[in-house]
Amino acid sequence: MLLPQTAGDERVQRLRRRLERLIGVAATEGNTLSVLRNGDEIFPAMLAAIRQARHTVDMMTFVYWRGQIAHDFATALAEKAAEGVRVRLLLDGFGGRLIEQNLLDAMDRAGVHIAWFRKPLWLSPFKQNHRCHRKVLVVDAETAFTGGVGIAEEWCGNASGPGEWRDTHVQLTGPAVDGLAAAFAQNWAECHDGALFDDHDQFPEHPQDGTSVVQVVRGSASVGWQDMQTLLRVVIASAQERLRLATAYFAPDRYFIDLLCQAAGRGVEIDILLPGPHTDKRVCQLAGQRFYQDLTACGVRLWHYQPTMMHAKVLTMDGIASLVGSTNINRRSLDHDEEVMLAVLDAGLTEQLDAHFDEDLEQSVPIDPARWRRRPTLQRVQEAAVVPIRRFL
Repeated sequence: MLLPQTAGDERVQRLRRRLERLIGVAATEGNTLSVLRNGDEIFPAMLAAIRQARHTVDMMTFVYWRGQIAHDFATALAEKAAEGVRVRLLLDGFGGRLIEQNLLDAMDRAGVHIAWFRKPLWLSPFKQNHRCHRKVLVVDAETAFTGGVGIAEEWCGNASGPGEWRDTHVQLTGPAVDGLAAAFAQNWAECHDGALFDDHDQFPEHPQDGTSVVQVVRGSASVGWQDMQTLLRVVIASAQERLRLATAYFAPDRYFIDLLCQAAGRGVEIDILLPGPHTDKRVCQLAGQRFYQDLTACGVRLWHYQPTMMHAKVLTMDGIASLVGSTNINRRSLDHDEEVMLAVLDAGLTEQLDAHFDEDLEQSVPIDPARWRRRPTLQRVQEAAVVPIRRFL
């Protein structure tokens, strides 16, 4: 049962101030967010926004692979560039390596400005481990998108089978659009020597007719503690009733396992939804499974999603706050990669994400603690074998 509205209002303000003070990024008010679930909702909304662009389109993605949807995005971007809209596309040098050359050529001919983030052959071995995992689309500096989806046929459909991945994106209008635009600009500046803005940029005043308070948190490849880790630490430590986490890649360090167990120990109900039989990174799954016994012993409930690959990155807390973006709960996201996350204080949005979580649980299998303790020796050996490389997963 959630707290009364007045108590909830006080908790929202307290959480907001904790996040602002400890991360150093001000939250903005009056934002409007729309939750988009799976490719059938995500891709049409993104393509419609691109096709309606009047001045600028800025898009960055980790994955740009193949399929009709890859052609659809390339065509939409090329058409807008040919119309005179300034279009910039930032691709990760590793994640975007499978994009078809004819798509790059067509966009280049139309005037799309394409930049690559840290192409592996151009880098030292140290930098090759630091990727740009952010997914951001900003159109006319007025509407923006972020979440977990990549541009590939794997994300098409409605998660109805193994070939249609489950994911969540959000569409955003309001002052927080500037935070996502800054995430793009930060990475574009590293990859492109040109000016960060030109005559196409409008710098509009944002309407504040929404109900969501949003803090945009950027995690950047670095050595040491990241803001993304602080974000998760504050939200988990602030939970009093319920934490619900869906993540594609779950391979945290011992610190975050202990943090979750501490929350469970003070009575917080915790459910973690993870990929089950369908995962594209079995090694990462094994790294997380090493902690299943510790987590279930603390009372954390773990679930394996059955229909397809669970690729969403969503956390909800106590019915009042949500995190949505590109960050997984693994060492790669928290220590090495460029990431972006929206911390949203909005009970209505959180309720919608919780409803989606409930629907996903209906298609998931819980991990039984007793059965997991009796898992086969081979499983235990595989879990141990990935320990030396866990920080790279």
